[in-house]
This record gives sequence, structure tokens and C-alpha cells, in this order.
Amino acid sequence: MDFDAFSNTHKAQWDRLKQLTRTRKLSGREADELIALYQTTATHLSMLRSMAPDPTLISELSLTLVRARARIVGAHNPRALTIKRFFVQDLPAAFYRTRWWSHGVTAVFILVAVIAGFWVATSSQGLEAMGTETQRLDYVDTAFEAYYNPGVDFAAVVWTNNAWIAAQCVAFGVTGIWPAFVLANNAVAVGSIGGMMAHYGEAGKFFALILPHGLLELTAIFVAGGAGLKLFWTLIAPGNRPRSLALAQEGRALITIAVGLVFALALSGLIEGFVTGSALAWWLKIVIGALALALFWTYVYTLGRSAVHDGATGDLDEAEAGYSQLYA
Repeated sequence: MDFDAFSNTHKAQWDRLKQLTRTRKLSGREADELIALYQTTATHLSMLRSMAPDPTLISELSLTLVRARARIVGAHNPRALTIKRFFVQDLPAAFYRTRWWSHGVTAVFILVAVIAGFWVATSSQGLEAMGTETQRLDYVDTAFEAYYNPGVDFAAVVWTNNAWIAAQCVAFGVTGIWPAFVLANNAVAVGSIGGMMAHYGEAGKFFALILPHGLLELTAIFVAGGAGLKLFWTLIAPGNRPRSLALAQEGRALITIAVGLVFALALSGLIEGFVTGSALAWWLKIVIGALALALFWTYVYTLGRSAVHDGATGDLDEAEAGYSQLYA
């Protein structure tokens, strides 16, 4: 196909379609013309995409068709349907496709935390690294528990901070360094504090105050870190896709994860703000945290498996993402 000749032949139709799309009020005849030109241009685009395409021309026609379709059927799908698709298909599919990365990060995190905790609890060097004797006792006896001050303000601060950390793990995941750095720092910090509490005989207090919100909160960070590392691995091994296309597709899907984790972290923030520091029995607090974690993974494995089976990936659909060049 001679693309220049094809473009010159049909350019007047495409320009007319753009003009009608931008026209505020259409007569009956113009509306019919708009629909006819939309159908014709869609056929042209299909012909171009079935052969060795010109990416610039295809991108231009794709955008023209998206705008024309919006003019014909309305600007967007009904908002309720868009929201439903996000929570029922896109988000669980994105979580499900990164599940093994999330589980792997969880296992490594726990291992590092246990090693750090054991070192602090059993060695004088590790204990001294946590501060002076006075500072350590003050933290164990007062500061650790006092941190969990129930209330809306505390929950909001926790939510914002953790959501920002999760977003960074995803957004900077392509470096491969940032999510590993964030996860390692958190693992050492959590493990060291637990080891110090255990050294002074307060391991029970540590777990009673960490587990209620930490089960879901840390899982959300693990998912974010795993998603970021998955994006880094896509850069190294894109599979049978062009590297730029693989990064674009996986990057958009992982941003979906970052948005979804905002809701998971909101729930863990509420638990931390209203349950962890409350007067409830310690076992009831942990049960509430465990139920929140179970709810998250049930959502991922039930809706996520079904959505992936139906072809969902967490990426934008073709019309939203833009048509891409064919590849072998």
C-alpha cells in the first residue's frame, strides 16, 4: 500500500470528520454525515493496521475516531460502569498478575526483619545501635505505645505517608533500586524495634501493637514493592514484546496498583487510628487486622483470577491507551 497516496486520497474525509466533531450543533444531515464518516474512517484505520502501518498516521486517526465516537455516543461510558470495571476487573487483575512478586517480597522482608531483630535482641552491638540505655527504656516503656494515638488526624497522617511510600515504590520501580532500598530499610527498622522490645521482655506489646494494622499495611507496601520490581524486570526481560511497548503496558497496569493501594492503606490507617491504640482486647485487635488482610487477598484471588481469565491485565483498554504498532 502506498501510504502517501492513501492519505492524500482520504485526507479530505478525515478533515471533514474532525470538523464535524468540533462543531457545537449539528443538523440532522450533518449528524448522519458524522456517523458515515466515522464508519468509513474506522475502516481506513483497520486497513492501515492490518499492514505495515505508519505509527504517526495511525495515532492521528485513532485520536480522531475516539473524539468522533465520544461525540456520537457521549463523552464517556457511564461513570458507574467505569468505576465498576476498575474495581471488579482492572484493579484485581493488576494485583493478581503481581501476586508472586508480592509473596516473594514478603518472604524476603520477613527474613531480613528476623535477622535484624535477632541481632539486636542477642548482641550488645545491635542493642547499642538502638541508642543509649535511657533512650531504649524510654522507647520500650512509653514512646512505642504512645505513638499509636487514636483519632482521625493520626489515621490521616498514617494513610498519607504510607500511600506516598507505595506510590514511590511503583513509580520508581523501573530503577530496581528504590523499591529494594525502601523495603530493606523498613525490614531492618521493624525487625530492630521488635528485637529491642524482645530484649526487654516486651515482645507481646510489640506484636499486639504492630499486627492489627501492620498485617494489611505491610502487605500493601510489599505489593507496591513487588509491582515496582516487576516493572524493573520487564525492562530487563520484556519477553516477545518490544521493550518500549512492554514498559508502557506494564507501567500503566502498575499505576493501577498504586491507585488501588490507596484504598487498602486507607483501611489499614483506620485500623491503626481507631483499633491499634484503643482499649479493645489485644486478641480482638489482631483478629480485626487478620480479617482485613484476609479480605484483601480474597479480593485478589477471587476477582483477580476471574478477571485475568477474561483477558484483563489492569492496563487501559485500546481506545484509552492509543493504538499500538503491530509486532511479530
